[in-house]
Amino acid sequence: MSKSRKCALCGKMFVPNSGTQKYCSEECAEQAKESKKKRQREFLRAIEPVMELQQQEYLTFSKAAILLGCTRQYVYKLVEQGKLPASRLSSRMALVRRSDIEKMFDSNPYNQVIPCSKPKKVVSKKQRTSSRKDTKNVLPTDEVLEYYSGEEVMQTYKVKQSWLYASAKRHQIPMCRIAGRNYYSKKHIEAVFGTCIDLDAIVDWLNPQEVADRYGINLTAVRSYAHRHKIPSKREYGHTYYSQSHFDELRRTDLLSDENYYTVEQVQELYGLTKANICHIVKVKHVAKTKVGRINLLLRSDVERVMAERKAAGF
Repeated sequence: MSKSRKCALCGKMFVPNSGTQKYCSEECAEQAKESKKKRQREFLRAIEPVMELQQQEYLTFSKAAILLGCTRQYVYKLVEQGKLPASRLSSRMALVRRSDIEKMFDSNPYNQVIPCSKPKKVVSKKQRTSSRKDTKNVLPTDEVLEYYSGEEVMQTYKVKQSWLYASAKRHQIPMCRIAGRNYYSKKHIEAVFGTCIDLDAIVDWLNPQEVADRYGINLTAVRSYAHRHKIPSKREYGHTYYSQSHFDELRRTDLLSDENYYTVEQVQELYGLTKANICHIVKVKHVAKTKVGRINLLLRSDVERVMAERKAAGF
């Protein structure tokens, strides 16, 4: 019994007449033959410009891009950076020599970045002169770096892969790639993600919404407020959390129930003053003031002292 076979072109099942038959009919065989010829013509048409360029010494920017396998804009960038010499014949015509392209590749060989080594930073003559005056801020060029793998960073700091890539690019963290895995400088990673504070010692964490509700801060201003006051934060799987103890220490919410302080509203009720008068008295009489969130607290002893002086003066 003959076994059925699938047509290599249309995919229909058929019973072949011989062991080498690939197509179910002569029409499919002709179509396959035409498509093969078409692919050959397209291939020859694609490599023909490159073959012609191999024989030309002077190339336009468009032809140089074809020879390099890049865009014309990138050729302009190479010329602008001085890596590739070019000659301008007119306002609309500039040429590149093929020999200059070969020299560009010869003068800039590929150097693999190896872990535990830091590439030397190119320093201009002006920077070298100024660095002799102040050598404290200059890092040694032979500094040995320790590296984290990408998986270790994501596991330690609980960040997503996309966030790690974006942070490394934004903060220019030294990295290298070996056997398909990325390795990041340990010192720079710790500086970016803020391990100068022992995060394990912090027990209570608040998300931005809890911070806004607890301390009366606008939700959109939580991040800038934490950054401005250097409040420890951590990021876990795309969500940010802030240290509750540092917020409590900074905001001093316990002072709201302290009998040693008056709020501005309490001073208004007790002494019948306006907010403008109270603000003037606090500034002129140097009344101790503490700000808790949006609320101003005035030291009770100072307020009573100033009010006794005003009463004695006949106000």
